[in-house]
Amino acid sequence: MSDKVFVSADEVARKAGVSRSAVSRTFTPGASVSEATRRKVTAAAEELGYHVNQLARGLMRNESGIVCLIASDVATPYRSALLRELTLQLQVAGKVTMFVNTDRSDGSVDRALHQAIRYRADASIILSGLPDKSITQLCLRNGQRLVLINRDDDQPGPLRINLDDRDAAGRVVSAFLRAGCTRLAFANSEAGTPSLMAREQGFIAVAKEHGLDVIVERYGWTGYEAGKIVAQRMLTRKERPDAVFCATDLLACGFMDAARHQFSLSIPDQLCIVGFDDIEQASWTSYHLTTFAQPVDTIAREAVTWLVDGRKDTPDGQSLKLHADLVWRGSVRGG
Repeated sequence: MSDKVFVSADEVARKAGVSRSAVSRTFTPGASVSEATRRKVTAAAEELGYHVNQLARGLMRNESGIVCLIASDVATPYRSALLRELTLQLQVAGKVTMFVNTDRSDGSVDRALHQAIRYRADASIILSGLPDKSITQLCLRNGQRLVLINRDDDQPGPLRINLDDRDAAGRVVSAFLRAGCTRLAFANSEAGTPSLMAREQGFIAVAKEHGLDVIVERYGWTGYEAGKIVAQRMLTRKERPDAVFCATDLLACGFMDAARHQFSLSIPDQLCIVGFDDIEQASWTSYHLTTFAQPVDTIAREAVTWLVDGRKDTPDGQSLKLHADLVWRGSVRGG
């Protein structure tokens, strides 16, 4: 088994009968090189199987072209959709994606950022956990640009992209009141992420403004099974809720199945439910779930544009609050 050998620019230069700098200029967009020289170089490169070493070229410019994506729970429909959109837009921008799959702890995010620094990543996009502020500052001192998506961190430097969860909570309360609901509940997991807690806190606050208390139940990981268990806890109470706002669609799907098949409740006649994320399953006939659509394409576009443009006019970072559209389906009366 032979060792892999990469063809060098010097070999291409010798084959084409030109200088090493002529090879470099040929493969540098916008560089000055005659058409005759370009033809000789490209013919020699094709014959030898030469490819530009973009990593070496980038490091000479102190840029690797690498953007590190740090995320957990990548199998969930929302997270996989966001990662897909981010990677597509980064590829279009000519960036190389390095993906680090973390658990849901802040410590694992810190380790991932250290790894991004070791690989000389130009930037990191963080979808999970919160890095320690000292690690964030270390990244910034090493020239990294950071994007925090649905994270609650007010330190200067990163771009912070969040959703207006308070606005969403207000619209859910209004929808439940129009449906004649008075016993409100919020179904959450124990993940405690900033976005999940912002939805919970916003919903409680808006309901309180209308003189209503909110039953809150949290359980486990933010998934389908947790939704079923939360439903079992809520629906065995002496006084059941008649409207439930679920922190995510996966929780809502589990909650709906438990409500129908274990408690024989009719949705929306006896119980109104709203989710969050607008995953594919929310539109399935068996759920037909009223929910909020995360603006995945806008989140990815804003993150990639901010990183690629290298906006030096915002050295202290920037905070964006995006709007989630309410998608009306059949899980709320009067929708």
